[in-house]
Parts: sequence; C-alpha cells; structure tokens
Amino acid sequence: MPQIPESVVGLDPVLRAQLADYARRHPEHADLADEFSTLLDDPENPFLRSRLTGHFTGSAWLVSADGDRVLLTHHRKLDRWLQLGGHADGERDLAKMALTEAVEESGLTGLVLEDGELFDIDRHWIPERKDVPGHWHYDARYVVRALGSEAFVVSEESLALAWREVADVANAAIETPDGDDSLPRMAKRWLAR
Repeated sequence: MPQIPESVVGLDPVLRAQLADYARRHPEHADLADEFSTLLDDPENPFLRSRLTGHFTGSAWLVSADGDRVLLTHHRKLDRWLQLGGHADGERDLAKMALTEAVEESGLTGLVLEDGELFDIDRHWIPERKDVPGHWHYDARYVVRALGSEAFVVSEESLALAWREVADVANAAIETPDGDDSLPRMAKRWLAR
C-alpha cells in the first residue's frame, strides 16, 4: 500500500467531518462515505478531473423558495436529466463549488447554500467519450435554495432546464434510462425532511 504523503494527511477536515456526519445520518451509505474518505487520502489529487481513476464532483439539489420544486438539467453530454453540478477542478470546498455550479448552469441569482451539510453522496460511472476514458465520479451533493427569480438561463452544458415537482421526481416520473435511482432517492429524502 502506498505511503500517504504528509502534505495530504489532515487536509480537508471539513469534508471529512461532513462525510462522518452523513454516514451517521444515513447508515445505509456508510460504506460509500468511507470510500469518499479514503479517496481524500489518495496521493494523486482527487479534486482534479485529470485523475481518471476517479475524482470528486459537486452537485446542487436546487430547490425553489417554497421547497416544492427542484431545478434539473437535461445534461448535454450525458443526454439525461440530472441535478446541476460539475467537476471540482482543484476546488476543495465542494459545497462552495456546488453553489458556483448552480449559479453558472442556471443563470439564477439569489441562490443560497442551505446549510453546508452533505445532502447526498453518489458514486457513478461516466462512460468513455472522445479522448476521455470512462471513469468514476464521487459526487457530493448539497442543498441550494433559490430565493430570487426562478427565470433560469440554459447554459451550453444543458439541452434544457426545468423546474420539476419534487413529488414527481420522488415517484420516478423522470427518465432514468440506466436505472440510476439517485434523483428519486434525493427527492424522497427531501420530502421526508
């Protein structure tokens, strides 16, 4: 087993604490939270997309002010409906990064990070595309609330954006062609809060 460089040990105490808290609140994901924590100790920076064995991403469960709707993107590259988000690209504060991605991908102003705690985590496979081989995304998801106008602007990363009723998403009334259950899981978790 490779030695973890001393410069890496002790980094990211906030994310480590968030993962521990998440595992306590969601014991069914404790093993996955452990995988995320282990990734933090990798000597190859897991916050860079160039780490093709797997890297961190951050996403926003972007809800309306009243909490009844969630803004989803029809992702251009993956051709499926997802929550907003993206690559860390070196940013180690994944909550801040998720908020930034939500602003950039929606064009909305008045977005606020709800509480900074992890709302969900997910590890999913990204298929090979052009010159980028298939790889794993370790996605940290945070609640972001839209307190201003809900008039979004579709970015170049999306085919479309749409506000969807959280109850509809919870009932899987949204396309999940590869069987991904994370959108309905997050919707059910949101409704049960």
